[in-house]
Amino acid sequence: MPTRIEQLFPKLKDQKRAALIAYVTAGDPSPERTPGIVAALERGGVDLIELGVPFSDPIADGPVIQAGAERALKAGTTLRKVLEMARTIRKTSEIPMLLFTYLNPAMRYGFENLGRDAKAAGIDGCLLTDLSVEEAAPYVASMRASGLDTVFLAAPTSTPRRLELVAQYSTGFVYLVSRTGVTGERTALSSTLEPLLAAMRTVTKLPLAAGFGISTPEQAGAVARIADGVVVGSALVRLIGENASDAQLESFARSLREGMGRE
Repeated sequence: MPTRIEQLFPKLKDQKRAALIAYVTAGDPSPERTPGIVAALERGGVDLIELGVPFSDPIADGPVIQAGAERALKAGTTLRKVLEMARTIRKTSEIPMLLFTYLNPAMRYGFENLGRDAKAAGIDGCLLTDLSVEEAAPYVASMRASGLDTVFLAAPTSTPRRLELVAQYSTGFVYLVSRTGVTGERTALSSTLEPLLAAMRTVTKLPLAAGFGISTPEQAGAVARIADGVVVGSALVRLIGENASDAQLESFARSLREGMGRE
């Protein structure tokens, strides 16, 4: 049976719009707050949630998301607690959820255990941000056995062979990193995004979502015109760090959705 992620993109294609994907650091500012944040973002028009597991050595993350991870860790957030949050969210929502984590916590938990427990919690797929696709076969097998999607990253620096492997191992969608370097808000979109989209489309028919740096309705709209999904992370985590209310988060999500256009 297709996952919620796999069902989402064809539905949006019929509506002639891209997916709005929101990255949230689970447990920031507290585990109790995360389900309400997700609900507010869904009301604002977010189509898919990336639930980030806070990690003490987040090499791919810029200062904003690092700060969010520190707040979440200080609040006692663990991978197991993130799965509990997902279970709480799933009680009242059918929004697709992608677990976004690093290799170290996933290995400590055990790939088979993670696949089983994530599926039971209502997670639809996983992305291990620092897992080399060349070494991904055991992880992919465990996730597949549990019926979870495996999303991989493709970057402007990825070799043609690596793009082929990303296409081979990805299900649900492929996450395009529109810039090299760490996450963070940018003032302008990367000129490397369109060539990366074109290169990826030669090796896969999967939906392509782009992130890392998108923070305004105008940027979201520009990416929505060329990609199948738009990922917004640092801008949301910054608002959460500023103690934004649910209403403010909902309003920000709605502004992004409006910037991307409607059906």
